[in-house]
Amino acid sequence: MTRKILLGLGNPLGRDDAVGLRVAEALQGSEWLAIPAEALENALGRVEREKPERIVIVDAAEMGLPPGSIRRLPLSDSEKMLGSTHGLPLSFLLSLLKAKEVMVIGIQPKEYGIGERLSPEVAEAAQRLVRLLRENREGEIPLL
Repeated sequence: MTRKILLGLGNPLGRDDAVGLRVAEALQGSEWLAIPAEALENALGRVEREKPERIVIVDAAEMGLPPGSIRRLPLSDSEKMLGSTHGLPLSFLLSLLKAKEVMVIGIQPKEYGIGERLSPEVAEAAQRLVRLLRENREGEIPLL
C-alpha cells in the first residue's frame, strides 16, 4: 500500500498547463508515488489499486492571481483547474478518489498556447512546490 500519491495533471504541449506533469516528474524516486497524467481519469485505476492514505493533485489553475502563485484549492473550487482534457466533470472524478485526505494544489499559469517550456514564473513555482512536497510542508500553502 502506498501512503502518498502525487497526481500531476496537464497538457505536455500546453506551456504552463504542463506544470502538474513537471512537478510529478521532479518527484520521481522520492517518497511520493508521483504519477504524471494528461487527465485525471487516466490515473484513477492505478490510484484505486494503490489505496493511498493521501492524494495530492497538482494542476495549472486559473485563479486570477499573479503567475506562479500556488494555492490549495477546496475540492468545490476544482473547476478552476485547467483540466480541459477531462471528459467527465472534475468534481465528479475527485469524488471517486478514495483516500483519507485529498488535496488539490493549483499553480497560476502565465503562458498558454503550444510549447513545452514553462514560463519562468511557473517553472520557479514548480521548483518551490517540489521542495515543499519533499519536506512534507504542503499544508503551509495558503488556501485560495
